[in-house]
Amino acid sequence: MNSQRRPDVTLTQLRYFVEAATFLSMTRAAERLMVAQSAISSSISQLENQIGTPLFIRQRSRGLVLTAAGEQMLRDTRGVLAHLGDVLDAARGHEDAVRGRVRLASFITLTPFLLPRLISDVGQAHPELEIDVVEVRPDTVRAALRDGSSELALCYDLGIADDLDCEVLATYAPHVVLPPDHRLAGAAAIALRDLADDPMVLLDLPVSRDYFLAMFTAAGITPTVRYRTGSYEAVRGLVARGHGFSILNQLPASDVTYDGGRVVTVPIADEVEPLSVVLASLKGVQSTARVRAVATRIRATFAT
Repeated sequence: MNSQRRPDVTLTQLRYFVEAATFLSMTRAAERLMVAQSAISSSISQLENQIGTPLFIRQRSRGLVLTAAGEQMLRDTRGVLAHLGDVLDAARGHEDAVRGRVRLASFITLTPFLLPRLISDVGQAHPELEIDVVEVRPDTVRAALRDGSSELALCYDLGIADDLDCEVLATYAPHVVLPPDHRLAGAAAIALRDLADDPMVLLDLPVSRDYFLAMFTAAGITPTVRYRTGSYEAVRGLVARGHGFSILNQLPASDVTYDGGRVVTVPIADEVEPLSVVLASLKGVQSTARVRAVATRIRATFAT
């Protein structure tokens, strides 16, 4: 029998720790929880003494920095607190009443296509459930799930790490985006080699840019990239005004751009890799009723 006594930590200590770790600031945590900053600081110091290891590095100029132990504890504590909510709901006989918040990471080019409808669907099905959305790039999805700032992620299957569970929701083929007066705008399909002499407007996001440029490499072409932008709509706007062609996967409901221009989309004749939209979560993390409810509504959104 192990005679070493486990530390008596409290839920208040854990909640204070999670808030401070989320914002990397005792001041922000205190404002969020509407308590004195000294209460946050004292509680966390006591927690560190009880478990015998520092959770933060305190830097006057940079605020808080999580230690390795702090990062691990943040992931685990978020899971504990989320599961506790399910336990209490079940004990009250409210296991079907999903409430609280779910932290969802969404790839920035997917957000405008999916988020408005998803929030509406979740609100109708679960009025007491809210979604906190963090927009991410392909190279930051894993970090958002690993540090616990997000419980689910909606992203493309680009650079997916081995420690993520991914469920394919839909697959989208890339297409050429052209101004209406382009010589190939009326084509049934376009071979990439036919665009070799045209300037390109590149959706320039980490990992995504490699996906687009690899298509031309496979076709033996080096495109002339005239403009680069991380904004999906800026790409369409530049194309509409005749500044080049682009390659995109998502198709908006309208061909009109923000500034009143118009674009034409044409399939690609070459064999090119499509992109799949996936619902990702960290392997080995038990999902809560809240997370399962949001995942269900996401699947329904894609199904329709």
